[in-house]
Amino acid sequence: MAWFYLIIAGLCEVGWAFGLKFSNGFTNMSVVFPTLILMIVSFWMFSKSLVSMPVSTAYAIFTGIGAFGTGIVGMLFLGDAFSIVKLILLVTLISCIIGLKLVSEDSNENDSVQERGV
Repeated sequence: MAWFYLIIAGLCEVGWAFGLKFSNGFTNMSVVFPTLILMIVSFWMFSKSLVSMPVSTAYAIFTGIGAFGTGIVGMLFLGDAFSIVKLILLVTLISCIIGLKLVSEDSNENDSVQERGV
């Protein structure tokens, strides 16, 4: 379940990053309120993932999803500069996130450590 929370948190991060862009310095209230809600949901979901994940892994994945998603959405929909190098670097970033998932400890193992008070 921690991975579900973490992925949703990262996707919400993409949303609030664009909300910040379109809020015009927090003056466009029709964008500010949804942005704040996305921020709250993002950090709440991130904190839920930390219950059974190491913070180093979770934070790297949380920010990686946000960076990857923001980069892709910016290039596809907002006219951000596109280059093959930028795309390769974003694919490398998401590959590293997948790698972290593959080498991370099983959450059940972390739960048993927490139950022992270690």
